[in-house]
Amino acid sequence: MTKRILVVGTRQSQLALTQTGQVIASLEKLCQEHGLPFAFEIRKILTKGDRILDVTLSKVGGKGLFVKEIEQAMLDKEIDLAVHSMKDMPSELPEGLINGAIPIRVEPRDALISREGLSLEELPHGAKVGTSSLRRSSQLRAIRPDLRLESLRGNIDSRLRKLETEGFDAIILAAAGLKRMGWEDRITSLLPVDVCLPAVGQGALGLECREDDAELRHLLSLYNDRVTSLTVTAERRFLAVLNGGCQVPIGAYAVWNGMNGGNSPAGAGSITLTGMVGDPDGSLILKETLTGEDPASLGEKVANKLILQGADRILAAARE
Repeated sequence: MTKRILVVGTRQSQLALTQTGQVIASLEKLCQEHGLPFAFEIRKILTKGDRILDVTLSKVGGKGLFVKEIEQAMLDKEIDLAVHSMKDMPSELPEGLINGAIPIRVEPRDALISREGLSLEELPHGAKVGTSSLRRSSQLRAIRPDLRLESLRGNIDSRLRKLETEGFDAIILAAAGLKRMGWEDRITSLLPVDVCLPAVGQGALGLECREDDAELRHLLSLYNDRVTSLTVTAERRFLAVLNGGCQVPIGAYAVWNGMNGGNSPAGAGSITLTGMVGDPDGSLILKETLTGEDPASLGEKVANKLILQGADRILAAARE
């Protein structure tokens, strides 16, 4: 049987290549189990977000900083499939492309990596903390306004090096990336979600493909994790209503509570979603938590609740 070679597009970072390799290994196993005739080839693609490293993400602006060039390659049929960190994906995909699978989520929380092994509470007054994220800095300023928060860009390995070379007392990274790289031992502590709500989709991967590729969509359906897909859908709908991107402080995290015996859409059971919009300086943090059965409807309700509290004004000011 002639195998179809699927070209998998990915960013060039060590983390992106590692998680793409892990995904391909899982897909190869599914191909063997189900007798599917696919082989895989990796194509590295440089994105705008990877080219511009001397400016904070909020100032680079625009959505899809880490995915746009990859999506264009897919639309041009240069690649068949892309492996993204879900938190990098805009809430709306280009026409003709879909998320074919969202595999099981790993750790969604943010990790504190401290040079002296200190927790967030133990960091000295005025400690220098590195992060590239307005979402993180907004929430950290709300509880530790004394911290000196400074921009930290680059790949995960270069950020860890900067902890040692650029005088940071601590840095904040997504725990999922450290876990996928096998570097969990670098984590000093995980930030509780009530202290620092994660980015939308953090800890999850998105496998994007062309909508009309029925063969590939069948394979990806076997890899999709239903619970992760439902909870991330709620978070992404929340983001879409707020029209958010890297330049505004937005966080969301959904938890699946299991089946409740009702006639829930798609047998979703109950989902609890917490959404956050914060002022960049941490002076105002708006949060709302609701439980519902339909993920998209739940995301809309949480977003609209925050809009009633003034989230739209905070986001408009942050964008300006």
